[in-house]
Amino acid sequence: MTQPVTIIMIEDDEGHARLIERNIRRSGVNNEIISFANGTDAVKHLFGADGSGLPQKGNALLILLDLNLPDMSGIDILKQIKENKYLKASPVVVLTTTDDSQEIKRCYELGCNVYITKPVNYENFANAIRQLGLFFSVIQVPPAAP
Repeated sequence: MTQPVTIIMIEDDEGHARLIERNIRRSGVNNEIISFANGTDAVKHLFGADGSGLPQKGNALLILLDLNLPDMSGIDILKQIKENKYLKASPVVVLTTTDDSQEIKRCYELGCNVYITKPVNYENFANAIRQLGLFFSVIQVPPAAP
């Protein structure tokens, strides 16, 4: 039996976080969403007190990652996730306002699975997130390494 996927959302803009969660729910995704407003708390949760990532062993995670965080770079978090033996198979969706081609290329090189630029217009943003929710409802996510 497959384990339910937990969505980890790392988004410092409270309005964006609410919009993302609401529109994921509207698309029919009812998975648990654990939200973090900064990188420090997210990293503590993902990697545990010792930084090993062992607390996530066997968990199926899907990570929504904003790149522009108040305390650290989302790129650094992405790099840590993809270098960790327990977390590297977890899909990472970068969801950010940055559409710089060099940054997009760097994220893919570091192992992000999907890079989405947040539309400026509210309705377009909401629609993009609903489509992302539909995507979440059909993808397969492996559990973290045993």
